[in-house]
Amino acid sequence: MPELPEVEVVRRGIEPYSTGWLVERVQVFDPRALKRHEGPAEDFIHRLTGRVLGGAVRRGKFLWLPLSAPADESPAGDEALVCHLGMSGQVLLGEHPEQFGPLLRVALELRGPAGEAITWGFVDQRLFGSLAIDRLVEASDARRRPPQPGVPAGCGGTDSRLPASVWHIGRDLLDPAVDDAVLARAIRGKSSGIKRVLLDQRLTSGVGNIYADEALYRARLHYDYPASRLSHARAMELLGHVRQVFHDALAEGGTSFDWQYVNVNGQSGYFSQSLSAYGQDGTSCGRCGRTIVREPFMNRSSFRCPRCQPTPRKRVG
Repeated sequence: MPELPEVEVVRRGIEPYSTGWLVERVQVFDPRALKRHEGPAEDFIHRLTGRVLGGAVRRGKFLWLPLSAPADESPAGDEALVCHLGMSGQVLLGEHPEQFGPLLRVALELRGPAGEAITWGFVDQRLFGSLAIDRLVEASDARRRPPQPGVPAGCGGTDSRLPASVWHIGRDLLDPAVDDAVLARAIRGKSSGIKRVLLDQRLTSGVGNIYADEALYRARLHYDYPASRLSHARAMELLGHVRQVFHDALAEGGTSFDWQYVNVNGQSGYFSQSLSAYGQDGTSCGRCGRTIVREPFMNRSSFRCPRCQPTPRKRVG
Protein backbone atom coordinates (compact mmCIF):
# COMPACT_ATOMS: atom_id res chain seq x y z
CA MET A 1 0.00 0.00 0.00
CA PRO A 2 1.35 3.49 -0.80
CA GLU A 3 2.60 5.18 2.35
CA LEU A 4 3.23 8.84 3.16
CA PRO A 5 6.13 9.46 0.72
CA GLU A 6 4.24 7.98 -2.22
CA VAL A 7 1.13 10.06 -1.48
CA GLU A 8 3.25 13.19 -0.99
CA VAL A 9 4.87 12.60 -4.39
CA VAL A 10 1.37 12.53 -5.90
CA ARG A 11 0.35 15.66 -3.96
CA ARG A 12 3.34 17.56 -5.28
CA GLY A 13 2.59 16.34 -8.78
CA ILE A 14 -0.98 17.63 -8.85
CA GLU A 15 -0.24 20.83 -6.89
CA PRO A 16 0.43 22.92 -10.04
CA TYR A 17 -2.96 21.82 -11.36
CA SER A 18 -5.08 22.45 -8.29
CA THR A 19 -5.46 26.00 -6.95
CA GLY A 20 -7.87 27.92 -9.15
CA TRP A 21 -8.54 25.11 -11.61
CA LEU A 22 -12.17 24.63 -12.67
CA VAL A 23 -13.73 21.16 -12.89
CA GLU A 24 -15.41 21.32 -16.30
CA ARG A 25 -16.45 17.70 -16.70
CA VAL A 26 -16.56 14.58 -14.52
CA GLN A 27 -16.79 11.05 -15.94
CA VAL A 28 -17.33 8.01 -13.73
CA PHE A 29 -16.44 4.78 -15.54
CA ASP A 30 -16.68 2.53 -12.48
CA PRO A 31 -18.88 3.59 -9.51
CA ARG A 32 -16.95 1.21 -7.23
CA ALA A 33 -14.23 3.87 -7.11
CA LEU A 34 -16.74 6.07 -5.23
CA LYS A 35 -17.50 3.59 -2.44
CA ARG A 36 -16.63 6.16 0.26
CA HIS A 37 -18.78 8.87 -1.33
CA GLU A 38 -22.15 9.31 0.38
CA GLY A 39 -24.36 9.13 -2.65
CA PRO A 40 -24.55 7.65 -6.15
CA ALA A 41 -22.21 8.47 -9.01
CA GLU A 42 -24.71 11.02 -10.34
CA ASP A 43 -24.47 12.94 -7.06
CA PHE A 44 -20.67 12.93 -7.22
CA ILE A 45 -20.72 14.25 -10.79
CA HIS A 46 -23.35 16.92 -10.03
CA ARG A 47 -21.60 18.21 -6.89
CA LEU A 48 -18.13 18.32 -8.44
CA THR A 49 -18.85 19.77 -11.87
CA GLY A 50 -18.36 23.53 -11.94
CA ARG A 51 -16.42 23.70 -8.68
CA VAL A 52 -13.01 25.37 -8.36
CA LEU A 53 -10.20 23.46 -6.67
CA GLY A 54 -8.07 24.72 -3.81
CA GLY A 55 -4.48 23.64 -3.17
CA ALA A 56 -3.75 19.93 -2.73
CA VAL A 57 -3.41 18.94 0.94
CA ARG A 58 -2.20 15.72 2.56
CA ARG A 59 -2.26 14.17 6.02
CA GLY A 60 -0.68 10.75 6.32
CA LYS A 61 -1.93 8.67 3.40
CA PHE A 62 -4.99 10.86 2.69
CA LEU A 63 -4.99 13.51 -0.02
CA TRP A 64 -7.67 16.14 -0.59
CA LEU A 65 -8.46 19.30 -2.52
CA PRO A 66 -10.79 21.91 -0.97
CA LEU A 67 -13.68 22.89 -3.23
CA SER A 68 -15.18 26.29 -3.82
CA ALA A 69 -18.72 26.89 -2.73
CA PRO A 70 -21.13 26.00 -5.56
CA ALA A 71 -21.29 28.73 -8.23
CA ASP A 72 -18.47 30.59 -6.46
CA GLU A 73 -15.12 31.28 -8.13
CA SER A 74 -13.27 31.48 -4.79
CA PRO A 75 -12.02 28.15 -3.34
CA ALA A 76 -13.43 28.74 0.13
CA GLY A 77 -16.29 26.29 0.50
CA ASP A 78 -17.00 23.70 3.19
CA GLU A 79 -16.29 20.56 1.15
CA ALA A 80 -13.27 18.78 -0.31
CA LEU A 81 -12.54 16.14 -2.91
CA VAL A 82 -10.83 13.34 -0.95
CA CYS A 83 -8.55 10.76 -2.55
CA HIS A 84 -7.23 7.58 -0.96
CA LEU A 85 -4.97 5.43 -3.16
CA GLY A 86 -5.67 2.17 -1.32
CA MET A 87 -3.49 -0.71 -2.57
CA SER A 88 -3.10 0.18 -6.23
CA GLY A 89 -4.67 3.57 -6.87
CA GLN A 90 -2.92 6.00 -9.22
CA VAL A 91 -3.53 9.66 -9.99
CA LEU A 92 -2.31 10.42 -13.50
CA LEU A 93 -2.28 13.61 -15.56
CA GLY A 94 -2.84 13.74 -19.30
CA GLU A 95 -4.70 15.32 -22.17
CA HIS A 96 -7.59 12.90 -22.71
CA PRO A 97 -9.28 10.12 -20.67
CA GLU A 98 -8.59 7.62 -23.46
CA GLN A 99 -4.86 7.66 -22.79
CA PHE A 100 -5.20 6.17 -19.27
CA GLY A 101 -6.24 2.70 -20.41
CA PRO A 102 -8.92 0.22 -19.28
CA LEU A 103 -8.30 0.64 -15.54
CA LEU A 104 -9.43 4.28 -15.56
CA ARG A 105 -12.23 4.61 -12.99
CA VAL A 106 -12.86 8.37 -12.83
CA ALA A 107 -11.72 11.26 -15.01
CA LEU A 108 -11.85 14.99 -14.21
CA GLU A 109 -11.40 17.45 -17.06
CA LEU A 110 -9.96 20.66 -15.64
CA ARG A 111 -9.55 24.21 -16.98
CA GLY A 112 -6.74 26.35 -15.57
CA PRO A 113 -6.82 30.06 -14.65
CA ALA A 114 -5.13 30.93 -17.96
CA GLY A 115 -7.45 28.73 -20.00
CA GLU A 116 -5.14 25.71 -20.19
CA ALA A 117 -6.68 22.22 -20.04
CA ILE A 118 -5.63 18.98 -18.38
CA THR A 119 -7.30 15.68 -17.46
CA TRP A 120 -6.93 14.17 -13.99
CA GLY A 121 -7.34 10.38 -14.15
CA PHE A 122 -7.96 8.04 -11.21
CA VAL A 123 -6.70 4.59 -12.18
CA ASP A 124 -7.07 1.62 -9.83
CA GLN A 125 -6.57 -2.05 -10.63
CA ARG A 126 -7.77 -3.59 -7.35
CA LEU A 127 -10.39 -0.95 -6.48
CA PHE A 128 -9.33 -0.50 -2.86
CA GLY A 129 -8.78 3.22 -3.45
CA SER A 130 -11.52 5.80 -3.69
CA LEU A 131 -12.64 9.34 -4.45
CA ALA A 132 -15.32 11.10 -2.42
CA ILE A 133 -16.71 14.53 -1.68
CA ASP A 134 -16.63 15.11 2.05
CA ARG A 135 -17.41 17.99 4.36
CA LEU A 136 -14.59 19.93 6.04
CA VAL A 137 -14.57 19.98 9.85
CA GLU A 138 -12.26 21.46 12.46
CA ALA A 139 -9.25 19.20 13.04
CA SER A 140 -9.23 17.26 16.31
CA ASP A 141 -5.75 18.50 17.19
CA ALA A 142 -6.78 22.06 16.34
CA ARG A 143 -9.43 21.73 19.06
CA ARG A 144 -6.80 20.77 21.61
CA ARG A 145 -4.54 23.60 20.48
CA PRO A 146 -6.04 26.68 18.79
CA PRO A 147 -4.96 26.88 15.13
CA GLN A 148 -2.12 29.30 14.41
CA PRO A 149 -2.11 31.53 11.32
CA GLY A 150 -0.29 29.75 8.52
CA VAL A 151 -0.01 26.43 10.39
CA PRO A 152 -1.58 23.70 8.25
CA ALA A 153 -3.96 20.96 9.28
CA GLY A 154 -2.09 18.88 6.71
CA CYS A 155 0.93 19.27 4.46
CA GLY A 156 0.31 21.68 1.63
CA GLY A 157 -2.48 23.76 3.17
CA THR A 158 -3.09 26.47 5.74
CA ASP A 159 -6.69 25.63 6.63
CA SER A 160 -7.19 24.22 10.14
CA ARG A 161 -10.02 22.03 8.81
CA LEU A 162 -9.91 18.42 7.63
CA PRO A 163 -12.36 16.22 5.73
CA ALA A 164 -14.61 14.44 8.24
CA SER A 165 -13.26 11.07 7.06
CA VAL A 166 -9.72 12.18 8.00
CA TRP A 167 -10.66 13.74 11.36
CA HIS A 168 -9.34 10.78 13.42
CA ILE A 169 -5.96 10.70 11.66
CA GLY A 170 -2.99 12.08 13.62
CA ARG A 171 -0.50 14.61 12.27
CA ASP A 172 2.36 13.04 10.34
CA LEU A 173 6.06 13.70 10.80
CA LEU A 174 6.33 15.95 7.74
CA ASP A 175 3.64 18.26 9.13
CA PRO A 176 5.39 21.43 10.40
CA ALA A 177 2.88 21.66 13.24
CA VAL A 178 3.62 18.21 14.71
CA ASP A 179 5.04 18.31 18.25
CA ASP A 180 7.70 15.59 18.60
CA ALA A 181 7.91 15.85 22.39
CA VAL A 182 4.15 15.38 22.78
CA LEU A 183 4.20 12.50 20.31
CA ALA A 184 7.14 10.84 22.10
CA ARG A 185 5.22 10.95 25.39
CA ALA A 186 2.18 9.42 23.70
CA ILE A 187 4.32 6.62 22.26
CA ARG A 188 5.82 5.86 25.66
CA GLY A 189 2.32 5.61 27.09
CA LYS A 190 1.60 2.54 24.95
CA SER A 191 2.35 -1.00 26.14
CA SER A 192 2.30 -2.54 22.65
CA GLY A 193 5.37 -3.34 20.59
CA ILE A 194 6.86 -0.27 18.98
CA LYS A 195 6.01 -1.24 15.41
CA ARG A 196 2.32 -1.64 16.26
CA VAL A 197 2.45 1.82 17.81
CA LEU A 198 4.09 3.36 14.72
CA LEU A 199 1.40 1.81 12.52
CA ASP A 200 -1.42 3.35 14.62
CA GLN A 201 -2.62 6.10 12.28
CA ARG A 202 -4.48 7.82 15.12
CA LEU A 203 -1.19 8.55 16.84
CA THR A 204 0.97 9.56 13.90
CA SER A 205 -0.11 8.98 10.32
CA GLY A 206 1.55 7.88 7.12
CA VAL A 207 3.80 5.12 8.50
CA GLY A 208 3.25 1.70 6.97
CA ASN A 209 5.12 -1.58 6.95
CA ILE A 210 7.99 -0.47 4.71
CA TYR A 211 8.97 2.72 6.48
CA ALA A 212 8.36 1.30 9.95
CA ASP A 213 10.88 -1.46 9.24
CA GLU A 214 13.39 1.00 7.80
CA ALA A 215 13.12 3.41 10.75
CA LEU A 216 13.38 0.59 13.30
CA TYR A 217 16.46 -0.74 11.53
CA ARG A 218 18.10 2.67 11.71
CA ALA A 219 17.13 2.98 15.39
CA ARG A 220 18.39 -0.58 16.13
CA LEU A 221 15.03 -1.53 17.65
CA HIS A 222 13.20 -4.85 17.43
CA TYR A 223 9.65 -4.44 16.10
CA ASP A 224 8.22 -5.98 19.31
CA TYR A 225 10.20 -3.82 21.74
CA PRO A 226 7.62 -2.43 24.22
CA ALA A 227 7.00 1.24 23.51
CA SER A 228 6.59 1.90 27.22
CA ARG A 229 10.20 0.83 27.84
CA LEU A 230 11.64 3.48 25.55
CA SER A 231 13.28 6.45 27.22
CA HIS A 232 12.09 9.87 26.09
CA ALA A 233 15.41 10.37 24.31
CA ARG A 234 15.07 7.04 22.45
CA ALA A 235 11.51 7.83 21.42
CA MET A 236 12.61 11.23 20.09
CA GLU A 237 15.49 9.56 18.25
CA LEU A 238 13.11 7.08 16.64
CA LEU A 239 10.82 9.88 15.43
CA GLY A 240 13.87 11.51 13.88
CA HIS A 241 14.64 8.29 12.01
CA VAL A 242 11.07 8.00 10.73
CA ARG A 243 11.18 11.58 9.47
CA GLN A 244 14.55 11.05 7.80
CA VAL A 245 13.35 7.86 6.11
CA PHE A 246 10.42 9.86 4.70
CA HIS A 247 12.78 12.56 3.40
CA ASP A 248 15.13 9.98 1.87
CA ALA A 249 12.23 8.21 0.15
CA LEU A 250 10.84 11.49 -1.20
CA ALA A 251 14.23 12.34 -2.68
CA GLU A 252 13.99 9.16 -4.76
CA GLY A 253 10.32 9.52 -5.69
CA GLY A 254 8.95 6.97 -3.21
CA THR A 255 9.13 3.18 -3.23
CA SER A 256 8.00 1.10 -6.21
CA PHE A 257 8.10 -2.69 -6.22
CA ASP A 258 5.97 -3.03 -9.36
CA TRP A 259 4.08 -0.90 -11.86
CA GLN A 260 1.19 -0.20 -9.47
CA TYR A 261 2.83 2.74 -7.70
CA VAL A 262 3.80 5.60 -10.04
CA ASN A 263 3.78 9.38 -9.86
CA VAL A 264 1.39 11.58 -11.84
CA ASN A 265 3.57 11.22 -14.95
CA GLY A 266 3.55 7.41 -14.74
CA GLN A 267 7.13 7.16 -13.44
CA SER A 268 8.24 4.73 -10.72
CA GLY A 269 10.02 5.67 -7.49
CA TYR A 270 13.48 4.28 -6.77
CA PHE A 271 13.74 4.14 -2.97
CA SER A 272 13.29 0.34 -3.13
CA GLN A 273 16.91 0.24 -4.29
CA SER A 274 18.01 1.97 -1.06
CA LEU A 275 16.10 -0.15 1.46
CA SER A 276 18.26 -1.56 4.26
CA ALA A 277 15.74 -3.92 5.92
CA TYR A 278 12.35 -4.21 4.22
CA GLY A 279 12.40 -6.95 1.59
CA GLN A 280 16.09 -7.62 2.18
CA ASP A 281 15.79 -11.04 3.83
CA GLY A 282 18.69 -13.26 2.87
CA THR A 283 21.04 -10.33 2.29
CA SER A 284 23.76 -9.10 4.63
CA CYS A 285 23.17 -6.28 7.10
CA GLY A 286 25.03 -3.19 5.94
CA ARG A 287 26.28 -2.55 9.49
CA CYS A 288 27.32 -5.91 10.95
CA GLY A 289 27.14 -8.44 8.13
CA ARG A 290 24.52 -10.71 9.70
CA THR A 291 21.75 -11.98 7.44
CA ILE A 292 18.53 -9.96 7.44
CA VAL A 293 15.58 -12.14 8.47
CA ARG A 294 11.88 -12.04 7.64
CA GLU A 295 9.39 -12.82 10.42
CA PRO A 296 5.56 -12.95 10.62
CA PHE A 297 3.93 -9.79 11.96
CA MET A 298 0.21 -8.91 12.06
CA ASN A 299 -0.67 -10.98 8.96
CA ARG A 300 2.27 -9.46 7.11
CA SER A 301 6.06 -9.53 7.57
CA SER A 302 8.76 -7.69 9.46
CA PHE A 303 12.39 -7.52 8.38
CA ARG A 304 15.27 -7.00 10.80
CA CYS A 305 18.89 -7.72 11.57
CA PRO A 306 19.09 -10.28 14.43
CA ARG A 307 22.27 -8.71 15.81
CA CYS A 308 21.45 -4.99 15.45
CA GLN A 309 17.79 -5.47 16.44
CA PRO A 310 17.82 -8.25 19.06
CA THR A 311 14.67 -9.76 20.51
CA PRO A 312 13.75 -7.77 23.65
CA ARG A 313 14.31 -9.50 26.96
CA LYS A 314 11.24 -10.24 29.02
CA ARG A 315 11.11 -8.42 32.33
CA VAL A 316 10.97 -10.63 35.38
CA GLY A 317 8.49 -9.75 38.11
